[in-house]
Amino acid sequence: MSRDDSRSVLNAFDFQAIDEMDPSLSEGHRIVYEREVPFELRIQDGDTGPQEVGTLEAIKVKILVLGEDGNPEQIKVELSSENDMFFHYTHNIEELSFSKVQESQKLMVDYPDYPNILIKMLNSCIKEPHSFLAVFIMQRDGSARLDFIQNMEYKFVELLSCDFDASTEETIRQQITFRYNAVKSKLAIMQARLQDINAIVKVKNPSLLLQLQKAPMHNQSSMRSTMM
Repeated sequence: MSRDDSRSVLNAFDFQAIDEMDPSLSEGHRIVYEREVPFELRIQDGDTGPQEVGTLEAIKVKILVLGEDGNPEQIKVELSSENDMFFHYTHNIEELSFSKVQESQKLMVDYPDYPNILIKMLNSCIKEPHSFLAVFIMQRDGSARLDFIQNMEYKFVELLSCDFDASTEETIRQQITFRYNAVKSKLAIMQARLQDINAIVKVKNPSLLLQLQKAPMHNQSSMRSTMM
């Protein structure tokens, strides 16, 4: 195997083709943001009000835009969780509905800049979790609200609220199917890459390959001894 072949084998994994199968992109949207953000999850029962203290969980936030950046047709935010495959909420907003939000919340931002404001707030929740909070309040009927809150030490200030709806069973089924198949496909690619790397090491340094193959077995034996 040539040096160029060795270099290509060791290159970073390319999962673009798999990621493009995401059902969130089926209507032409493109992803502009995708990160896990610390959320405080609260449940509200009827007229009793939301829980005073919720549970802290890392929620994957995906912001998608349909159309051009300067003139988007639709902005969509999807929330999902690695801890609960059936947790999936969506926030859809267009220019007309945004104008109502803009008026009711007295927002000093135009519709095309809405994704950037969301990104800024989400990143603030990641970088400064003690100062910026993302509180997600879920109703029993499937509706929900995401509140961005700033801790000013002497009081809490609500910066922005976004209405969400629990996704349909069909959407959740599509998302779970995609996530399962994506993990399965990526695992197959990584296993094939591992075989390629084994072949390179076997040619270049066979004794090193033997050491690498023995190492996992040694670690497993050590773990068994510790547990006994």
